Amino acid sequence: MRNLTERIRRIMEAAGGTWGISLHDLDTNETWEFNAHELFYSASVIKIPIMIAVFAASHRKEISLSNCLPLKREDMVGGSGVLQHMTPGTQITIYDLITLMIIQSDNTATNILIDLVGTEAIQQSLKEMGLEKSKFYHKMMTQDANREGLNEITAHEMTNMLKELATGKIISVHACEQMIDRMKKQQVRNSLPANIPELDEPVIGTLKQWEIANKTGNISGVRHDVGIFYVGKRTLIASILSRGVDDLKSAAYIGKMGFEIYHFLNQ
Repeated sequence: MRNLTERIRRIMEAAGGTWGISLHDLDTNETWEFNAHELFYSASVIKIPIMIAVFAASHRKEISLSNCLPLKREDMVGGSGVLQHMTPGTQITIYDLITLMIIQSDNTATNILIDLVGTEAIQQSLKEMGLEKSKFYHKMMTQDANREGLNEITAHEMTNMLKELATGKIISVHACEQMIDRMKKQQVRNSLPANIPELDEPVIGTLKQWEIANKTGNISGVRHDVGIFYVGKRTLIASILSRGVDDLKSAAYIGKMGFEIYHFLNQ
């Protein structure tokens, strides 16, 4: 892993800003971390713990993922996602809200799910996963005057969370499979997977040579991507957090890191 981490260090140095990185090779059990316990504003990466809290509520039979919720005008917020443009009163299943929250980073879907399970349930979910420094306090695209704190994460804790997901240790194996499947369908592809070649297979049904189950997050001055790389028979978890990097270039720098990880696993 040394050659990989040296390349990532060079990318960080070229980018400037502050980085928090945690890598865990699930095949060799090697790890590498840089500034991994530093707290960063979570941006949309916090949507993974929110998804976990919703699946946990379903597992406890408190909700059914097949149930529909109405889209209310007062729930609509800006930023990412299509629900802000849809007709109030539209009925959407909880499962589809999860899908929109993850694959499009839909903020309206996220806030509906937060209201559904409650802030305390999400905070409890973080504790149950052993995430001691990462915190959840507020909804997306809202400015509550009495906000208790900011949503924050560390690279180390995001990697630990993804390891638990990848090994079926959160809620149930079936729940982990469904959550990872949502993350594999991520439509925001401009960071970790941006530079990895998409290969067209000549035979329909051929197994993909690589996949990534990831979740991005960014606001001005902050850009993250965390994910599970599946390359051939190799699996590696990467949590890449950044702040203070040029907004016009930060995604490209993370994309370079993603390519280096892919190249390392594909050797």
